[in-house]
Amino acid sequence: MLGGAQTRSTAVAGSRSVLRIHFTAEDLARTRVAATIGVAAETYYSLELLRENRNPAYLRQWRSAVAGRMGADTRPLTSLVPRRGPGLDLLALMGDVPSLDHAVDNLLRAPVARLRREFQGLDFHPGQLSWARRVSEGDRDARRELAEAVRACHRLTVEPYWHKGRTELVALSSRCANLMLEGGIDLLLRSLCAPLVRWRPPVLEAPYPRRTEVHLRGRGLIITPTVFSPRPLSLLWDPLDTAQPPRLTVPCLREALTGAEPTEPGGSPGRNLESLLGRTRAAALNVTAEGCTTTELARRLEVSAAAASQHATVLRNADLITTSRRGGSVQHRITPLGLALLRTGTMP
Repeated sequence: MLGGAQTRSTAVAGSRSVLRIHFTAEDLARTRVAATIGVAAETYYSLELLRENRNPAYLRQWRSAVAGRMGADTRPLTSLVPRRGPGLDLLALMGDVPSLDHAVDNLLRAPVARLRREFQGLDFHPGQLSWARRVSEGDRDARRELAEAVRACHRLTVEPYWHKGRTELVALSSRCANLMLEGGIDLLLRSLCAPLVRWRPPVLEAPYPRRTEVHLRGRGLIITPTVFSPRPLSLLWDPLDTAQPPRLTVPCLREALTGAEPTEPGGSPGRNLESLLGRTRAAALNVTAEGCTTTELARRLEVSAAAASQHATVLRNADLITTSRRGGSVQHRITPLGLALLRTGTMP
């Protein structure tokens, strides 16, 4: 389904039909790779994976550990996973931010009109219609219950595996960056999920449930790696917002998704890393592993924007992060060196 909600997901799977994405020179210039689809979307995708019968080898260990462990604290969200078809769009409601606190704030502040739009037409179980209606009408208590359920599901299905997942996301982003450096956007598109996706300039083609033509019209394309997406590829866009570029999600996992090693309380970097960088800069490096703006970095560190910018400058000068400007904001991303440092807690 490609309409109704802001970013309905449609699988790009084995089919005789084809998706054709048409690029102009302006689209090619504006095509970019995102760091993540966001913590909220990854959480919801993990629930859709549990709903489906597909069991890819790299997710078997994860499914075995997670399946059957849902409880009362997760039910407000799991009850909103439809029996079939496209699900609730937490990307639209909670954004693509890597911070769970930030995502929850977005949900609590979402306009009622947006809630109604995202819930419209979804195939909920009859027993959940009343609950879904309360949320869609903006009931404050229902919205808070949903927010807490997102947190509970995240703790169960995503958080224990995010160390591995984040490593894979950064690795894919690094591969994309290297392809861009070696051969520009042309090489990136030719290498994207081959042979499933084919780049025949100026058109990107992939198997699809039905023949679909998408003209980017100068908006560009956001290539978005995902850990838990239940489909090999998905095209996400808002048919009512012609200014927003569509997203093409691509899977990042190459190895089995396993639980992370025990971490210190709050998921903070190890003591060796704190000793090397200082507590605040170690925390800053941890935040940039998921991609963030200077404003988001300041928010996560609970410091001023100026202080966050200073910490980012030190990390960038040490080749631990990269910084690029996107529109009116500055985006920070961890480098492979920074990721290796973060994984071990010591300088590689």
